[in-house]
Amino acid sequence: MNDPERIGTHLTPEEAKEIHKGFMGTFTLYVAIAVVAHALVWFDKPWFPI
Repeated sequence: MNDPERIGTHLTPEEAKEIHKGFMGTFTLYVAIAVVAHALVWFDKPWFPI
């Protein structure tokens, strides 16, 4: 029950790294889509003229 590899969590460091990798990939895709969406809206109706 007291596994030193699982202190403070129910994941091993390898499992945590795998989950983090998946999260970062999904987050990066989400941010990329948001940037493209904002750029398309700005090209249509610029809210901050440059």
